[in-house]
Amino acid sequence: MIKRNKKEWLIVTFHTTAAAFQMESMAKNMGFEGRIIPVPREISAGCGLAWRDEKDKQDEIKKCLENQNIEYEKLILLTI
Repeated sequence: MIKRNKKEWLIVTFHTTAAAFQMESMAKNMGFEGRIIPVPREISAGCGLAWRDEKDKQDEIKKCLENQNIEYEKLILLTI
């Protein structure tokens, strides 16, 4: 069996799929290296999609979300 090393990530959840895709577009334009993922089973979210990125990007991502008026549900640090 292959064992993965777990890591702490920043997870951003959204109420809508449209907001998740807005995040993806904004993130690519801003140079973030994260990606869209299914919402981890440890948490729940409205649309089933989330953004995963490095945990040290939390303040920068939150600021960008607010500046771009992208509605998000919550930002969570989660080890997965």
